[in-house]
Amino acid sequence: MENFVVSARKYRPSDFKSVVGQQHITTTLKNAIKNDHLAQAFLFCGPRGVGKTTCARILAKTINCENRTADFEACDQCDSCLSFKANSSFNVHELDAASNNSVDDIRNLVDQVRYAPQKGKFKVYIIDEVHMLSNQAFNAFLKTLEEPPKYAIFILATTEKHKIIPTILSRCQIFDFNRIQIADITEHLKYIAQKEAIAYEEEALRLIATKADGALRDALSIFDLIVTFSDGNKLTYQETINNLHILDYDYYFKVTDALLEESISAALLIFDEILKKGFDAHNFLVGLAEHFRELMVCKDPATLHLLQVSESAKQRYKEQSEKASLSFLLTALNMANHADFSYRTSKNQRLHVELLLMKLANLPSAISLAALAQDEAKKKV
Repeated sequence: MENFVVSARKYRPSDFKSVVGQQHITTTLKNAIKNDHLAQAFLFCGPRGVGKTTCARILAKTINCENRTADFEACDQCDSCLSFKANSSFNVHELDAASNNSVDDIRNLVDQVRYAPQKGKFKVYIIDEVHMLSNQAFNAFLKTLEEPPKYAIFILATTEKHKIIPTILSRCQIFDFNRIQIADITEHLKYIAQKEAIAYEEEALRLIATKADGALRDALSIFDLIVTFSDGNKLTYQETINNLHILDYDYYFKVTDALLEESISAALLIFDEILKKGFDAHNFLVGLAEHFRELMVCKDPATLHLLQVSESAKQRYKEQSEKASLSFLLTALNMANHADFSYRTSKNQRLHVELLLMKLANLPSAISLAALAQDEAKKKV
């Protein structure tokens, strides 16, 4: 039986062009290789799962490649590339600073730097989670980092840049990695699903991308989980929300329709159904505020691109936004936001949310009365 390889490893990018959502980083690194402007030390910082260590490995492989392509990518065929793929390269050294954070560990590293590579141009030292080094280890590293031998390149990676001492920061070329956009993660998941011959619903992939919060590795882990749950055949939206225990956005459409129709009973019954399914009232409250925000975004074509949902869902949002006035959405969003702030201190949290729904159900009438009073006042003037 063949061993299963998780998608995060199986589809890990092997060249700059396959890195997802970090074009500003990959373009700069390729230009540095092209123009022979490589710094002696790089600091890759950003949230988890966005490609810091992956880009460090690609850079290490590419600068030692013997037959780089015309667009300055590694050839993946020379001896250097093959040894890198087999994890047997003597020119690339990886250190996990989380478990090797003492002065002695850094001294051992400095001792290794003294020896020039027997084959290839550069010796690359990748230090992951570099913020975990002790202050003494940082200080022991300073001189080598500032004036390394011409064949040595250091690539430091961290999720917590603020924990690195300024003297280290000043010696590095700093690259800030962004959270990966939902659209980019969704496209990558589509690519993997097609490669693995898995049928999918686009809304399910977009939900996974949203849940990952900008981390591609998290998205791939969730993707593997849902594929396993669905027996590897088809990835559906319903199975995804059931497995991740996410409240279906269909409930927010129903609640908003009830509020616009000023039906307190319908809104309370939908909320009761949500609680009976085991969902947290606070999550519902936060989701409702987000729903009002999405409806506001649909009001203006200029902000429509801020709505990161599938085309079918986008149409539903546009249709419902036409039913709700801007005054209703602004007031409802403000009220939901205040309810969110005071939720934790409420003694009866269910009643707290129900009271908000009752107020929101009376909001259309209140807005109409206010508009009528304003018109009457204008007539008198």
